[in-house]
Amino acid sequence: MQGVRLWRGWVAIGLLATAGYYLVPADTFASNLVYNAIGLTSGLLILVALRLYRPARPAMWYLFSAGQILSVVGDLTWEYYEYVRHEEPYPSFADLFYVCSYLPLIAGLLLLMRRRRGNAGGVLDAAMVATGLGLALWVFVLHPIAAAGSASTLERFISTAYPALDAMLLAMLALLFVEPDARTPSTNMLGLAAVLLLISDVAFSVATLYWSYDGHALDGGWLMSYVLWAAAALHPSMAVPPAAVKIDTVRRVSRRRLAVLGACSVLAPGLLFVPGIGADGVDRLVIGAAAVALFLLGLARMAGFAHKIHGLAMHDDLTGLSNRRHLYQVLDEALARGEAEVALLGLTNFKAINDEVGHRVGDHLLVRFADRLRVAAGPGAVVARTDGDEFAVLLPDLDAGHRLAATVHDPIRVDDYELLLGAAVGLSDGVGATDPAEVLRRAGVAMYAAKQTGEPFRRWSPALDERTSQYARLGAQLRAGLDGGQFRVVYQPIVAVPSRRVVAVEALVRWEHPVRGPISPAEFIPVAEQNGLIFELGEWILATACRQLAEWRTELGDLAPDRVSVNASARQLARPGFANTVAQALAAARLPADCLTIEMTETAVFQGGQAISTLHELRALGVRIALDDFGTGHSSLGLLQTVPVDILKVDKSFVDNITETGRHTVIARSLIQISEGLGLTAVAEGVETAEQADVLEGLGYRLLQGYYFGKPSSRPDLAAREAPFV
Repeated sequence: MQGVRLWRGWVAIGLLATAGYYLVPADTFASNLVYNAIGLTSGLLILVALRLYRPARPAMWYLFSAGQILSVVGDLTWEYYEYVRHEEPYPSFADLFYVCSYLPLIAGLLLLMRRRRGNAGGVLDAAMVATGLGLALWVFVLHPIAAAGSASTLERFISTAYPALDAMLLAMLALLFVEPDARTPSTNMLGLAAVLLLISDVAFSVATLYWSYDGHALDGGWLMSYVLWAAAALHPSMAVPPAAVKIDTVRRVSRRRLAVLGACSVLAPGLLFVPGIGADGVDRLVIGAAAVALFLLGLARMAGFAHKIHGLAMHDDLTGLSNRRHLYQVLDEALARGEAEVALLGLTNFKAINDEVGHRVGDHLLVRFADRLRVAAGPGAVVARTDGDEFAVLLPDLDAGHRLAATVHDPIRVDDYELLLGAAVGLSDGVGATDPAEVLRRAGVAMYAAKQTGEPFRRWSPALDERTSQYARLGAQLRAGLDGGQFRVVYQPIVAVPSRRVVAVEALVRWEHPVRGPISPAEFIPVAEQNGLIFELGEWILATACRQLAEWRTELGDLAPDRVSVNASARQLARPGFANTVAQALAAARLPADCLTIEMTETAVFQGGQAISTLHELRALGVRIALDDFGTGHSSLGLLQTVPVDILKVDKSFVDNITETGRHTVIARSLIQISEGLGLTAVAEGVETAEQADVLEGLGYRLLQGYYFGKPSSRPDLAAREAPFV
């Protein structure tokens, strides 16, 4: 705020002082005092701004200050001639200081240009503008001055030096302003200061050349230039790091820029129609050279634009990596050399992160990850983004699997988020492949195999293709099985102890294939997950289980189970609308919501996002939530803090050896204590013997499930028994 007040104060004082300058009689000590005070104050305020803002690179501002002070020294030298020696020599030592004052300004702008990275098209545009401006200056100012017969050689040199140096300043600033991202309020004021300096110097040269100019009408331009140099330094944006402009960025050329470039292009031939100019041999030579230069610059501009369009067509807009088109091109060349080794990397949880933190953060995350992947791939690799969350790397060798898989080891910080990505890598070579698509297909097969097994990376082999073919055939049979009614739902009792009453059942699906016979869920469920049939299959299981429990409640009354448990997959939970599907199934069966339990594994909700939202929606309906296979994941206890859970189903692996004294008993006891402490219900799964049931009951478990109480059946025995249900 202090800097803003100082900037505003200086601008106001500078405007008032410039206006007041014209209220003082011209060519008096008072008017010269005001003029010199404004110039000297400008140079000193730049030094004040340096101490106030402390920019990272202050050298250019020191140069700008030196330029202002040298100009004031020139004024003081001229006044010495005028008031002390009563002379008005031209040129004089004052002109030496005036000319030298431009050198620090030019050096400072050079430093400013080095801090910025503009594209080549913008540089060519600036060169066209500078060429057109230089041509106009030569024709109307520089050449007439140089050709003046009455002027001495030194006088002509000094007279042409001022507008020539101004034109150099303006051309340099044009390089800064060709990109909107390069502009700040500070640089805008620097440009305006240079423009005023140019206009004032050119006007003075023209006035003294064609008319008898004697006065201080043009002094306001120089004074406002002083004011703006200091204002640029005092503005807080002077310390803002310059925005880097991507070299490959193609921006839409504005109508204003097109008009300026078009005017510069026709300026050279247009000047030939001006009376008196076309007849001069020197002017014709300069105009011809300028026309050739403008033509070549325009041609280069068009060629550069075409090159950038080609670059955009071959690169991803967001990350700057190669796209699929470019990857196919370089992969085709690599196949011809026999060096087509490809890694396909797929992010496993980006969609969930993107849904949770928003697309803006998600885009920044992809950009940061792309940078990390580019470094990990090494200088000899071609890195491409082939899909929203998939990246391909053309590698010099296939020994980079570990290195690429490690790119997701550390979290990536974006804004206020610390985000951890997961990834699977598929590796493939070009042996036996005839086109790039085949190489990428193999890498994709290996990547999906790595995702399914949880491996960080997987190499392609013909066996993977065979498994993929089996998956495809099984998927087609799965479709036919759903249409042909080959699936059935079976129910396994969940028994309360010590009463041995069946208080709930878990609904499980079975497939009776007409040719192959029974097919294990472990075989067909992953296929249904992969091809999307899990949604249709899961909806059918849910509706069937709800109808069955409703029938039991009608037929058996108090002997019917209180609840039915239905498993939900990760894809079902991650799909918006699953809670509505559950609500419709309950409504169709006229079953209360608290009679239904949805079971899910830890991995189904590990990625968070929509899956967690779905569980909260189910809880709002009144449906109970069970966490299946509890204790086998790496984040079981952590999930209890974020996931709405009512029931913990203790995994069979903790029950198998429960009758032996050891760590299994300790873990089982700890799990029941955790459940009771959190107000949750615990169910021990996999109970197969009476001894196991007795130990679990002694540890405090009141709900047991396993073959000891009954195998899954379409018609389970729901009566309470003292003996096993066999």
